[in-house]
Amino acid sequence: MKTTLIAAAEVDRLETWQRYASHMCGGCHSTCCTLPVEVKIKDLIRIGVVDEFEKDEPPKNIAKRLQKDGIIERFNQKSGIFTLTRMSNDDCLYLDRKSRLCTIYDKRPDTCRNHPKVGPRPGYCAYKPKVATR
Repeated sequence: MKTTLIAAAEVDRLETWQRYASHMCGGCHSTCCTLPVEVKIKDLIRIGVVDEFEKDEPPKNIAKRLQKDGIIERFNQKSGIFTLTRMSNDDCLYLDRKSRLCTIYDKRPDTCRNHPKVGPRPGYCAYKPKVATR
């Protein structure tokens, strides 16, 4: 029986990324969920970590609170973009470790909704096949 090897991308090497096809997501290890997730205030409101009444506050005050709460790791004041915290293994804060599924899928940020149309290599993804479990 001949074994077929499936290439696995390296997140930091864009040339290893594969052209995206929708069927890939079901068998992927959720590699895109290890990339930094940039969000705006509207995303943070949708996720439920910023409330509608807070949106008129200075963004740096919101950033300070969210950093203290461990929800964001950075805030770029010039662009108004927040970067969500990643866990020690680089997984997104909202990625379930066992199922490798997003825990806020219906409320996910626009960056995630638009992947892989946007990102480091538009139209491509860092596909890595799921490890078979027995």
